[in-house]
Amino acid sequence: MKETEISTATIRMSIVEAGEGPLVFFCHGFPETKYAWRHQIEALAQAGYRAVAPDMRGYGKTQAPAHPDQYTVFHAVGDLVALLDALGEQQAVLVGHDWGATIAWQAALMRPDRFRAVVALSVPMMGQPPAPPSRIFPQDDKSLFYTLYFQDPDGAEAEFGRDVDLTLRKLIFAASSEAGPRLPGDRTPNPFGMVSRSAGLLEDLPEPATLPGWLPALDFDRLVKDFKTSGFRGGLNYYRNLDRNWELQHATSGQTVNIPALFMIGERDTGLSIPGMDQIIAGMPALVSDLRGSHVIPEAGHWLQQERPKEISEAILSFLKNV
Repeated sequence: MKETEISTATIRMSIVEAGEGPLVFFCHGFPETKYAWRHQIEALAQAGYRAVAPDMRGYGKTQAPAHPDQYTVFHAVGDLVALLDALGEQQAVLVGHDWGATIAWQAALMRPDRFRAVVALSVPMMGQPPAPPSRIFPQDDKSLFYTLYFQDPDGAEAEFGRDVDLTLRKLIFAASSEAGPRLPGDRTPNPFGMVSRSAGLLEDLPEPATLPGWLPALDFDRLVKDFKTSGFRGGLNYYRNLDRNWELQHATSGQTVNIPALFMIGERDTGLSIPGMDQIIAGMPALVSDLRGSHVIPEAGHWLQQERPKEISEAILSFLKNV
């Protein structure tokens, strides 16, 4: 697996890649980098694929545009198309997790000519909501939904940047399988739930004595180093475009994803505690015409591809054989 930088028509990107053969892109989420896919890159390279994972815009060593409005899903999809061109490839399969899954779904919707199949982890395909997200997410005098908390640079951005090591330890542990089950109404501390207006997000999250068993210290140290270099602004800017995405996505409202697709989510994923998430997942066939599987991975948390690397890699390879 080698790390390189490549200039595309839209942005300068840092990528890791391995192998030769049909191209597969891996898109990470928040707060991660391209190395979240290290296990899958090696597995697919050994199986005869060209596996490429970029740091998404604003993350790691990839260029970080200065203006928050340059972090829409349309910008991110454009980056992937431009990366295809820069690599001299016509098509790729997309695999995405968290925000990377959202971007992968939208790329599948917008550019089925360039992306021939899609695998999404943790975030299902969703239809257009009836109102801008900022008007739907809950809030009251004492707390607000985390996506609303992420809007203010003096909030999450300042809080997360004070101690990058502690921030990542708390976020990763609290969204992992080690933190416990995730059911509607569950009281397990959830980093992606309601946030105290006075205390912030991190205070109520447990500080783990050790890293999760699936995250070696060297890999965690590399993640910390990347976020100390880049900061959290780029990653948080994706959340700051939720309403803008809603406006722009009226252009594709009513369209369906028609390329082969696979969905997986961990049994203990934090997203499953959101009311109505089970109905959203069950309703995906109406939005994804060629959904070839929707699987709940037992005892896995939000960091699915790292917590269950062998199982996820095998599921991706099985899917790829038939597309």
